[in-house]
Amino acid sequence: MGAEKIDTVVVGGGQAGIAMSEHLGKRGIGHVVLERARIAERWRSERWDSLVANGPAWHDRFPGMEFKGIAPDAFAPKESVAEYFADYAKMIDAPIRTGVEVTRVTALVGRPGFLVETADGEIEAQHVVAATGAFQKPVIPNVVPPDAPVTQIHSSTYRNPDQLPQGAVLVVGPGSSGAQIAAELMRAGRKTYLSAGKHDRPPRRYRGRDFCWWLGVLGKWDMVAPAPGTEHVTIAVSGAHGGETIDFRRMAAEGLVLVGRTERYEDGTLHFGGGLAEAIRHGDANYLSVLDAADAYVLRNGLALPEDPEARQFPPDPDCVSAPLRSLDLAEAGITSIIWATGYARDYGWLQVDAFDAAGAPAHQRGVSTEAGVYFLGLAWQSRRGSSFIWGVWQDAKFIADAIETQRGYASHHADAQARAGA
Repeated sequence: MGAEKIDTVVVGGGQAGIAMSEHLGKRGIGHVVLERARIAERWRSERWDSLVANGPAWHDRFPGMEFKGIAPDAFAPKESVAEYFADYAKMIDAPIRTGVEVTRVTALVGRPGFLVETADGEIEAQHVVAATGAFQKPVIPNVVPPDAPVTQIHSSTYRNPDQLPQGAVLVVGPGSSGAQIAAELMRAGRKTYLSAGKHDRPPRRYRGRDFCWWLGVLGKWDMVAPAPGTEHVTIAVSGAHGGETIDFRRMAAEGLVLVGRTERYEDGTLHFGGGLAEAIRHGDANYLSVLDAADAYVLRNGLALPEDPEARQFPPDPDCVSAPLRSLDLAEAGITSIIWATGYARDYGWLQVDAFDAAGAPAHQRGVSTEAGVYFLGLAWQSRRGSSFIWGVWQDAKFIADAIETQRGYASHHADAQARAGA
């Protein structure tokens, strides 16, 4: 049996793949979405049990459907997010094939298009959209040897405090995952350490509005490129417990021990870098910049929003910040587990085409790659700051669908011209 033929293959059945399917379907472009597991699998099996969306339900969704049974200002639990995407795919009649892993994509020789090899057979496609996102492979830095007497897991495999052996826990990484996991462990009665470097921490709410709204009216979501040196600054934000501002000083007052960046391990002892206080100050500056911009917006537009002077009041630095630990003997501290909330690496080994730069990163403009017919979707900063968010990926998918439709028009013109020439 020969290869199946279809115009566009979308690889990945998460938020990016479903958004892509909607826009392709609206244009009448034949396509299939291939998902190696279930729809929105990462929301289902690669997140901790208590996770909720980091944005309110009115904001973190596609335009065509609201969350069922969740108030607009509430934060959807991860199961509801996964079901939302499954319901959305059903609503738009997306041609998704689950349980189909793509093993390799290569360019056809002597004719346009690509050969998509899967566990279920081969497909020839004129266009391929890599909708797997930018970061697929969990990263655990090579700091603590695997045979060290401590349990080590990545945040993607953390589920709940009961999963870990009894004892204290070190969480590495001050972003949203690390901050939320550390807070959960601390509130569960675990002695918890958090290794923190430079980070941003926007206010959850200010003057009665969620920070997602503030970033929208201030035009921050539409920033088309990160400021130099800030491309990889982690952001600490949380929708847990109805939404709360991440405040590491407050968490320290509740029992969390903050330490600097984890640098090296020797004979059972972890050593931390300096600069913890500076990292906390950086977070403060980011927080205050949003407040300042919001106040200016209120004044300029005459909005009747309540003042919030308490938002600018910080507690004093805890001892762990003013006199930070520079090393920690894991056994003496009773630390039996390390959770690495240290992000992900890209993994495009299956996409064997000329669409990457020298460092192996996707080479593209707004998702249109350097390899004609190949597109990327779900990348951080793909077109703007909001690209990696649910609503942002929907907008980026629309742009890519337009690009595919345009190329189909050129191909159709060429075929018509060839036919006329041969008549």
